[in-house]
Amino acid sequence: MSGLPVADRATVRRATRRLIARDRRAVAVVLALHATATVAGLAPPWLLGTIVDRVSAGAGVATVDRLALAIGGAVLVQTLLSRYARYAGHRFGERAVAGLREEFVERTLHLPVGVVERAGSGDLATRSSVDVATVGTTVRDVVPTIVIASVQLTLLFGAVFLLHPLLGLAALAGLPTIALVTRWYLRRASPAYLAEGAAAAELTETLTTTAEGARTVEALRLADERIGHGTARIARVWGARRATLALRTVFFTVVEASYPLPVAALLLVGGLLLTRGEVSLGAVVTATLYLQQAIEPLDRILQWTEQAQRGFASFARVLGVGQVPPERPGRAAAPMDERLVVRGARFAYVGGPDVLHGIDLEVRPGERLALVGPSGAGKSTLARLLAGIDTPREGVVSVGGCPVTDLDPAERRRRIALVTQEHHVFIGSLRDNLAFAAPDASDDRMRAALATVGADWYARLPDDLDTLLGDGAHQLGAAEAQQLALARLVLADPHTLILDEATAALDPTTARRTERALAALLTGRTVIAIAHRLNTAHDADRVAVLEGGRITELGSHDELVRADGPYAALWRSWHP
Repeated sequence: MSGLPVADRATVRRATRRLIARDRRAVAVVLALHATATVAGLAPPWLLGTIVDRVSAGAGVATVDRLALAIGGAVLVQTLLSRYARYAGHRFGERAVAGLREEFVERTLHLPVGVVERAGSGDLATRSSVDVATVGTTVRDVVPTIVIASVQLTLLFGAVFLLHPLLGLAALAGLPTIALVTRWYLRRASPAYLAEGAAAAELTETLTTTAEGARTVEALRLADERIGHGTARIARVWGARRATLALRTVFFTVVEASYPLPVAALLLVGGLLLTRGEVSLGAVVTATLYLQQAIEPLDRILQWTEQAQRGFASFARVLGVGQVPPERPGRAAAPMDERLVVRGARFAYVGGPDVLHGIDLEVRPGERLALVGPSGAGKSTLARLLAGIDTPREGVVSVGGCPVTDLDPAERRRRIALVTQEHHVFIGSLRDNLAFAAPDASDDRMRAALATVGADWYARLPDDLDTLLGDGAHQLGAAEAQQLALARLVLADPHTLILDEATAALDPTTARRTERALAALLTGRTVIAIAHRLNTAHDADRVAVLEGGRITELGSHDELVRADGPYAALWRSWHP
């Protein structure tokens, strides 16, 4: 399995700047409100120092009362400004997160199908849920907190320097230790959290595939093997989280030990300056209170730094989805006709040997071609090449003289549709599920499409086309879900249809009725059917037999039966 890429630090920094620049006015308002609130918060320590000096000089109770009242007013102003600043900050964060989620969904929908399949469901599911949520928390809470706390620290330390430069220098006594341990932590945290995210994705993939294949696991008695596999993935997650925890224990321990140093240094220097008459007692008290105030924003910065590293690692994984090259935009020229031609096509999946070996095939417009052969012969792989999902390693697959993969994706899907054994029922109404194929289709056209594929069960639904489907609503069986997928195909109305065992989940009677209905409807269209049921081959214009990634026979049903080759043997085994 080849995972999705992860963005580098430069890309994450650029994306972060774009995220902020997109709503720079709101950011400016938030910073201005918090800066003003911080300035208002500078007043109480200064006023308290003034009280100390005035009392030392013999001031009366009235003076102290006035200064105390001013302290109360400053606290009230700071509280109101901080409240509105937090409100504005959360509004900015929610808008940023909403935009990020929309961009992620758009990037995900533009991923090539082959890339999604190779990446696996676990990686994409983790990025779309855990990573996006983590980035949301970071944008909404972490980044504003760190930025605002940094502004507060700048103002507080600046105020100490204004009282006396030596007091300011003393207040910085603990910063070198904090800076060194922070640098040590940051250099190791990002790769550690990326490793934790990758381990979590592998665990999700394991749990997802085990749950989806629960019946197979039970039938083949693979429970112990899957438990062992899951335990190994859990152990990897546990190890990755222990690694990040070890970093945090060193980081926070050193930081907490550094807090008393500046306070002790400031009191020592302040005492010396006081004895020399260079500062007043009130100034020393004010500087000490400022330093005590600085601990809270500094604590917030350092505590949220851990979450910020987790958030930036998740942001790198989210942005990595956008680094997957999209499907090629395609050529402006339209194909001359609907003729599908394969010349010298060879194909291998990533890291594996060739599964198709020099395929040559021509499918005429309006022809019905059946692809038959044993499992693993390459039928589904050839179907993917014909649909333009994968590109041949050598050779070319073209429609009307244009390589299929060079066509604009929307144009290609309009001309060629691939329906496989896999199908999906989206959460929503039956109408919503059908509208994916034809958003402008009327209700009558949708009902006609369902009737065409023999889906007479829709008439028994409680709310007709408005009946909700999916988890927590009306559940469709495998056969009904596959008929729904075929009804979408009818609505999409492509010229070329590739049916990869599209009726495999239907019982023989229903499948036969559905295939006959489709055959009646699809007159004049090119149909390529891949199936183990040879009645499809019997009804086709031509049959191509694949064995070992090569076409070994090509002709009509009667011609191949008379040739007494591999197809004849298959036909006799199917009709003893």
